Amino acid sequence: MLPEFDAFGNLPPGVHRATWDELVERSGGNAHRQALLAGLRRALIALQGAGCDTAYVNGSFVTAREDPGDYDLCWDVGDRVDPKLLDPVLLPGRRREAKEKYLGDILPNMPMNPTGSTVLQFFQQDEDGRLKGIVAISLSNL
Repeated sequence: MLPEFDAFGNLPPGVHRATWDELVERSGGNAHRQALLAGLRRALIALQGAGCDTAYVNGSFVTAREDPGDYDLCWDVGDRVDPKLLDPVLLPGRRREAKEKYLGDILPNMPMNPTGSTVLQFFQQDEDGRLKGIVAISLSNL
């Protein structure tokens, strides 16, 4: 079960595991959010089909904000992911195309230049540098 939002409207710091149904219950409160959830589900199914085990949802979508612009998603690259089975728009350098197709910013969890921190680490801070929580979804139970 996902924890309550903090005073800033964020999840408490950390990676919070949730099922797809828990994410839908928490984040599907209006038609706009439901449309984003539909795009997110399509992206997760595409990642699952390529062998990805876990993806992490971030951004205003997993906050108390009523009308988020989109969702942010990073996915575990892992040994099981077969790039030949991956939707080509999910490969690095095709963010705009992925956003058009799946309605969110989707990135593999890789080191970011020049800091060397990973996308997953970057996801766990808000724009003011405060630590915040994100949601981990196991793709084996979609």
